[in-house]
Amino acid sequence: MRSFRQFQRAEWQQQTSDGQKRSDMTVLFCIQKAQLEGEQAMRVSDISQMLNVTSPTITQIINRLEESGWVERYMDPDDRRVVRVKLTSEGEEVAAQAKKRFMKSFNGLLDHLGLEDSERLAVLLMKVFDYYQQENAERKNCMDKHDKQ
Repeated sequence: MRSFRQFQRAEWQQQTSDGQKRSDMTVLFCIQKAQLEGEQAMRVSDISQMLNVTSPTITQIINRLEESGWVERYMDPDDRRVVRVKLTSEGEEVAAQAKKRFMKSFNGLLDHLGLEDSERLAVLLMKVFDYYQQENAERKNCMDKHDKQ
């Protein structure tokens, strides 16, 4: 339990090395990935679904990113009810620089742990992820059954 509490309190969990919120960078990376895969822009609902976060939360993050000049919104030409979001050139640069910093930090962690511990950590983290995914699915299934009654 102490280890989990320490991670919750860790400052690096909340902000990136340049002081940006992790949630903002996560959304930037999500949009960047879609654009690199050939998608012009993303719908807020798609970002929300990819990150498993509510649309209002994503909208708040996009508001901050738009104020910073890193993303822009526009109406989908095929469906004017849909708002799409894409990175600006400044947003692309911010995302690229943040990715470089992340990779430098990640590679530093790998060097610190060594190959054997890094591989062991990766296996353990996947087990933790699988456990919580299963627990969430069971909870959702239980809630769905309760709602149907």
